[in-house]
Amino acid sequence: MKTMKLAAAAAALSLAFGAQVFAADTATMTKEEYKATKDRIDADYKTAKERCDAMTGNAKDVCQKEAKGNENVAKAELDARQKNTDKARREALEAKADAQYAVAKEKCDDLSGNQKDVCVKDAKAVEQRAKADIKSGAVGSSATVSTDDKKDARQDATEATYEAAKERCDSMSGDAKDRCIADAKARYNK
Repeated sequence: MKTMKLAAAAAALSLAFGAQVFAADTATMTKEEYKATKDRIDADYKTAKERCDAMTGNAKDVCQKEAKGNENVAKAELDARQKNTDKARREALEAKADAQYAVAKEKCDDLSGNQKDVCVKDAKAVEQRAKADIKSGAVGSSATVSTDDKKDARQDATEATYEAAKERCDSMSGDAKDRCIADAKARYNK
């Protein structure tokens, strides 16, 4: 439980930090600078992927997800820097949330049974909260976001968090499980 709270906090901080980086670096690049940076990203991905080849099992899978995620995020951030639009900055933040989710979900493969189910639901909840922050305009945007969009984003995040809480209850039985489910329903207004 504490681990997921720390992961959520880390994700929120990284998203917020990413928004500050975008805001600070608004100058567009020349075509040569863009191409050189893109080539460096491709080379970094190739190097990271080669490091993964020495690994086995799920550690290799996690390494590959991290390498691909880092490549996707770097390319999205490069595009955001080049385009210098709110939409491009949001897309970069979404790429970061997607990459973090893919890695977290892959790490769940080391677990089994209910622990794995909870891990996957927790990873999804963290992703949904990050995307809700992006969609609501809390990070990465100076554009006005409608009240309906903010409400929808928060509902998506709350639903994912509720599903994760409910999944934790599945490891229990009897009265303990009933209390756990009732607590989750009360906490998330279900």
